[in-house]
Amino acid sequence: MRINNLLFAIFLAMTTIVSAQNQFHTDLQGRVYSDDGDVAATHVLNISSNRFTITDIDGFFEIPVKLFDTLVISAVQFKQKQILVTLDILEQELFQIHMDDALTQLSEVVVRPYNLSGDLSRDAGNLNTGKIITASTLNLPNAYVKLPSKAERVLFAATANPLMSIDPLINAITGRTKMLKKRVKRNSVYSRTQRVRAFYVDSLFVSDLKIPEDQISAFMYYCEVDAYFQAVVDTHDHLKIWEYLRKKSVVYRKNNELD
Repeated sequence: MRINNLLFAIFLAMTTIVSAQNQFHTDLQGRVYSDDGDVAATHVLNISSNRFTITDIDGFFEIPVKLFDTLVISAVQFKQKQILVTLDILEQELFQIHMDDALTQLSEVVVRPYNLSGDLSRDAGNLNTGKIITASTLNLPNAYVKLPSKAERVLFAATANPLMSIDPLINAITGRTKMLKKRVKRNSVYSRTQRVRAFYVDSLFVSDLKIPEDQISAFMYYCEVDAYFQAVVDTHDHLKIWEYLRKKSVVYRKNNELD
């Protein structure tokens, strides 16, 4: 009788825990990435709770989820992906999702009005594209000024004109300003990481570091969260950076059982 009561108590406790986990919502921080980098405005839908959001220009998003919810990620240029929210996903600081390109094959392509033949050696001499005109060639004011990113513009709008509007105060109290500053910093670090990756062709990561091609982005994020990585990048020494990546790849492969 006591054993039955004990088993019933254990079953009741486990049921309560699972039920609580299923009811608990948290904001999932994620990033969508692809081989060509075109990830802006990708749709992220929680079909279990009918919550919806889109990614920013760098693929970052945030959406409320709970354990065992189902996410659907889609965009015109990608194959739709469906993901079940597991405990492992909830425990990740940043959940990364690789999207596969949706290739559309055309049976025939006709290029007009230039009547191109497809032979570059012949077509190049027949084209008259005219002089290239840009802001810099015209010597326009601020031609070389770097435009702020979307995250920087949103942060400026949230903190501007504190004497003319109460919005900056509300944003500070609710924590939105802090969140936006964190996003600007995160995007800056991510952009730097992408520039570092561009120093080396993907085949080097595969052949020399033994990192599978579909895991290069995840490996770069693994390096990115290391504080020492930024110090190495600031040296602008490509050989020193590559040596750092080589050492980190050994640990990464071991942790992910790639050897």
